[in-house]
Amino acid sequence: MSYHVPIADIRFTLKELAGLDEILALPGYEEASADVVDAVLRENARFVEEAVAPLNRIGDREPAVWRDGAVTTPPGYAAAYRTYAEGGWQGLLHPLAWGGQGLPKVVAATANENINSACLAFSLCPLLTDGVIEALLTVGSQTLRDTYVPNLVSGKWTGTMNLTEPQAGSDLAQIATRAVPQPDGSYRVSGQKIFITYGEHDMAENIVHLVLARTPDAPRGVKGISLFVVPKFLPAADGAPGTRNDVWCASLEHKLGIHGSPTAVLIYGGGKGEVGEGAIGYLVGEENRGLEYMFIMMNAARYAVGQQGVALAERATQQALAYARERVQGRAVEGSSGPVAIVRHPDVQRMLLTMRALTEGGRSLSYVTAAALDLANHHPDAETRDRNRAFYEFMVPVVKGFCTESAVEVASLGVQVHGGMGYIEETGAAQHYRDARILPIYEGTTAIQANDLIGRKLLRDGGATARRIQQEMRGTLDALQAAEATADAEAAAGLALLRGNLAQAMQAQQQALEFMARTAMGNVRAVFAGSVPFLMLSGILMAGWQMGRAAVVCHRRLEGADAASEWPREFLRNKLATAFFFGAHILPRAAALSAVVQAGAVADTCAAYADIA
Repeated sequence: MSYHVPIADIRFTLKELAGLDEILALPGYEEASADVVDAVLRENARFVEEAVAPLNRIGDREPAVWRDGAVTTPPGYAAAYRTYAEGGWQGLLHPLAWGGQGLPKVVAATANENINSACLAFSLCPLLTDGVIEALLTVGSQTLRDTYVPNLVSGKWTGTMNLTEPQAGSDLAQIATRAVPQPDGSYRVSGQKIFITYGEHDMAENIVHLVLARTPDAPRGVKGISLFVVPKFLPAADGAPGTRNDVWCASLEHKLGIHGSPTAVLIYGGGKGEVGEGAIGYLVGEENRGLEYMFIMMNAARYAVGQQGVALAERATQQALAYARERVQGRAVEGSSGPVAIVRHPDVQRMLLTMRALTEGGRSLSYVTAAALDLANHHPDAETRDRNRAFYEFMVPVVKGFCTESAVEVASLGVQVHGGMGYIEETGAAQHYRDARILPIYEGTTAIQANDLIGRKLLRDGGATARRIQQEMRGTLDALQAAEATADAEAAAGLALLRGNLAQAMQAQQQALEFMARTAMGNVRAVFAGSVPFLMLSGILMAGWQMGRAAVVCHRRLEGADAASEWPREFLRNKLATAFFFGAHILPRAAALSAVVQAGAVADTCAAYADIA
């Protein structure tokens, strides 16, 4: 099934919810006009539909292949990557001074979503390169930036993130890779890293690894971790790839999904390169601050993985809807002269609307979050910058956790819509489900995101950011109530239900917050027993808020209050219906999740009684 960029919903979400006009008016974005953004959206849609989307099934059926330390990517990947680099897509959000295009993050977010929808496995390579660029521009020395950033931004070179080791998964305190200082200021790096996405491939001239390692005298634990740049080829004097470094791919992992993406086991210091024993690396920033620096890359990657959840959900939804419209099976429940397309059956409609609601809700979350970072970085008013940065930091774990868990649900529903055919690989529905399953795991599991949300965001500021967000939500409740007064009976009922359930979801979050505040000092385990339910509650509430805002806009346009509306009436009706469905079917989940959060002490006791620990 072919993929088509949902350009109408992307443009609507950008302009009506993420405040694109305000973003484009910020200092630093003088060249990024609305016409430029529309041109980027159109060209990106053409590129991903024609060059990237056909790779999705190819990579699943013909995975990357390892042989004697070298990796060959699936047919078509290398050519598509060259087209991607030549088109300037890697540099979309990076500064003009480094060869990028300097566009707002919220604009780059749309392009990133689309390439992920087109082929998730392919898109992982540029995703990680973005993180390396951001880390080097933020904490790298001028020499490191001059040496590596231009070629990364151009797409000539790609980047990776090396954290995990066989004995050190999420517990980075256990990292054992060593970095020994040399007289010339470099370091010799030795150790093993696993689960390194695009750690070896044939798509670019060079691969730039960011590696966590310990120096000989480093303190124990996470306080003794440093960050190093270790290139596959040491750059020559003219900037071209030169001497082969001592880092090698020992094998590739055999995975449930994302088969086209090579997930490498890398050996540093095996003595196989042209530099002698130990890979040559260069310290990023100061020793023993590596974890702090790596979190720059991690935060960028976590947001991007949340977008991958939206992207995969979009692809699965498109396929399920197309199949449901074509598959004829059974008679209509109200009676029909013969079999009907399964899209007519009420429960199939429920599943398809759930898929669409979670996808569009996630898209609105991700774009609004990206816009907040643009405001945090560029708004002239310091208070506005601080408020938006707090919002962005609060939202990153929510976007990552909620959107990736939703992707698994959406992909699973996609298989269900296909029925027995969904379980057959030839239809492609199963691939979306397999690919989706990694998203809540990598770049930090959903529990890690939830612990970050509670421990670093909520408890640290006493819930101030969450309360401030709820205050903004009350404005949406008022707008929904005002819309009811001018709506016909059917629309008024939908608006009222959406408003009522949004208010209940807000109350559910508030009750959960109060429980955590009361309980944290006396029984912290009870708080964290409900961390993932709280994250999902927050994701549902935040997405429901955005769908409420969308409903207000759609109603206003449909009522003719804005005769110059650029959105077709059919699109507005569909969007309004999706918002109503979100209010009726998704928002009520918040109350149940709040109850789970508040039962944290019981959950902790149950774990002890059940002898799980």
